[in-house]
Amino acid sequence: MTYLDVSPMMVALRAAPEEFEMQQGWLRHIPSQHDFLFDPEGRVQIRAQCNCAFLSVEPSQARDLASHYNDWQKKYWQPLLINREFASHFHHSAFRKMLIDFTGWLHRRLMQQSHADHSHGLGKAYPAE
Repeated sequence: MTYLDVSPMMVALRAAPEEFEMQQGWLRHIPSQHDFLFDPEGRVQIRAQCNCAFLSVEPSQARDLASHYNDWQKKYWQPLLINREFASHFHHSAFRKMLIDFTGWLHRRLMQQSHADHSHGLGKAYPAE
């Protein structure tokens, strides 16, 4: 059986943790808009609007990915949430909150845009010379 190689995602979790976020219990890779759900046994479910979700992840690689995900949660996501909560304890003006929200929205849009820019050339056929 052919499996999906998730080693690039494991590298991204470590090297670019800001490209990921949690949404309704799913880990989301913002640029690709792929979603990942991990169960307690280390298996992973993938949601994607492309062919990436058609292959399953090899069980041992799924356990490694789950380990990388747990590290990401402990070292990046939980501290980020705690710092956001701490910052919320101090009053901000409505304008500042709007700017912070806008910056977060812009970050996500730009991350999605960079993925769209890279995928435009795929699937086109060019004649050989």
